[in-house]
Amino acid sequence: MQPGGVFNEKYEQDMAIMRTGLQWVLFACLIILLFLAPLFVPSTVLAPLIVITITIIAIHGLNLLMGYCGQISVGHAAFVLIGAYTSAVLVGKFDFPFILALPCSGILAALAGVFFGLPSLRIKGFYLALATLAAQFIILYIIRHLSSLTGGESGLLVPPASIGGLVFDTDQKFFYLAIVICIIATFLAKSLTRGRLGRAFVAIRDNDLAAEAMGINLYYYKLVAFFLGCLFAGIAGSLWAHYMGGLTPRSLNFNDSVWYLGMIVVGGMGSTMGAIFGTIFITGLKEILYVYVSPWVSASSPGVAEHISLPLVPMVFSLVVILFLVYEPRGLAHRWELFKAYYRLWPFAY
Repeated sequence: MQPGGVFNEKYEQDMAIMRTGLQWVLFACLIILLFLAPLFVPSTVLAPLIVITITIIAIHGLNLLMGYCGQISVGHAAFVLIGAYTSAVLVGKFDFPFILALPCSGILAALAGVFFGLPSLRIKGFYLALATLAAQFIILYIIRHLSSLTGGESGLLVPPASIGGLVFDTDQKFFYLAIVICIIATFLAKSLTRGRLGRAFVAIRDNDLAAEAMGINLYYYKLVAFFLGCLFAGIAGSLWAHYMGGLTPRSLNFNDSVWYLGMIVVGGMGSTMGAIFGTIFITGLKEILYVYVSPWVSASSPGVAEHISLPLVPMVFSLVVILFLVYEPRGLAHRWELFKAYYRLWPFAY
């Protein structure tokens, strides 16, 4: 839907992400605001922003896999961990430059995703969820027992990322690296879903039998979905490892995979903006609960603090996901679309 008086005369205009001059102006303002943020935002706020930025990249991959192609994955954190360990080993032990370790991390995670996605050729739904759940524990087992490379339970120290002579060893510097890669990943995720590949994914998600009858190669596109989804996860893992400065097998676990699922449910599956909204909402909620609510509960109710403060975060998270599934199953992205439609039709939005 276009604002009044705006008409598309070419196919390229209809497929453009930015369609009007106002959208370009707002996008430019957003980019300027993001790049000025490290100059004014305190470090206590900048650190969660970096985590959100890195997580958005991983959620874009999960959204391509689940939201668009309809392939259930409940072990996404394991593929993020593959990317993290790959980058840590290549840079820390083999002196690879970070600019080469970053794509290698994504590719290795993507290949692992294709391997664990092979069952999707024969099974789907609940059974595929169990197959991807197995990936979570198999990958953790390998990391724990391949101690000559990964350090086992002791983990690894990860050197800061660097490109040329520029070392990203502070939050301010790393934010610029993360936000640039996040913008590129968002553009790629949006572009992939607007072409032939995205239409094939949606056809498989809606009805795989009908998609196969129309000539869509289910095996090929399902594996491509796993490849792309885990590629984004590996890139996010590489950034995450160099930002945290250290890795252990416990750094990312099954709970993180569940949080990732909650992000795309709250944001809205099958929407690039939904991946962004869901990540910001859930990560912000998690930060507020850990930093402000749990300490307040502990201070106000010392007698019951140990019984409430620990399960408080997963309880609230579960409640939020249930409320969204019941009252807004299409997520925050649907609310965003309604707002845009109202704005474009105003004052005739009836």
